[in-house]
Amino acid sequence: MAPVERLKRVLLSLPDLALRTGWLRDFLKCSSRHESATVLNALCEANERADPQAREAILVVALLFASLGECDLVDQLRVQADTRHLLSLSRLLRRAPPPTVHDRPARELPVPDYGTGRELTVGERKSLARSPNRRAFDKLLSDPHPLVIRQLLENPRLTEDDVVRMTARRPARLEVLEAIAQHGRWLSRPRVRQSMLFNPGSPPAITMPLLAVCTRNELSEVLHHSESSTVLRSAAHELLERLPPLRTSEAPEPTLQ
Repeated sequence: MAPVERLKRVLLSLPDLALRTGWLRDFLKCSSRHESATVLNALCEANERADPQAREAILVVALLFASLGECDLVDQLRVQADTRHLLSLSRLLRRAPPPTVHDRPARELPVPDYGTGRELTVGERKSLARSPNRRAFDKLLSDPHPLVIRQLLENPRLTEDDVVRMTARRPARLEVLEAIAQHGRWLSRPRVRQSMLFNPGSPPAITMPLLAVCTRNELSEVLHHSESSTVLRSAAHELLERLPPLRTSEAPEPTLQ
């Protein structure tokens, strides 16, 4: 069995995304960079051919690399892709200039007024973020501290609409977007991914891998979105060009969950 077929079989045999991304992270750490780049490029190629199993497995790859951001592993795989002309992997990990439209660092942003007559400590705000009561959620969604946001993302009362509000915020808050990218529960949702892709302040290390998960219609939306970066639009165009043509009787593509 080809290595890419084994990779798909193992990933799709695991029952949830957390286990799948954890297994893939361990696989990439234990494999040589040459082996990892080869099998990832083959999976990306299969995904670009709209292979159904590859389409499901590529979500795991996209979520993992979006959560990793820029790191040694990504740099080493990018070198493999560039030197060996692994074009599909190069698209997944393409480097782009950092966004210029984003808010000040979290430490420089004001803490929301929680109505207590004083500024709450980080610990007190984390406690509010754990609470099942949504009374303070509007304030918490605007809180600048990454620890508060990470705690809020774990709250079972948080909704997809809440997270879309956070990813759509202009100017973007980089620490918030990075926290969401490290949380597969939310980034696996199509609306959250699209909101991340459409925010001009989103880091390319997050948005580039997410393009691989996009359907034909979603790629077209990125391509024609006025705020998309030139590099993102170029990658979306390349992926659209590589997709097999639709048959006239073919049903619309399903949205990956």
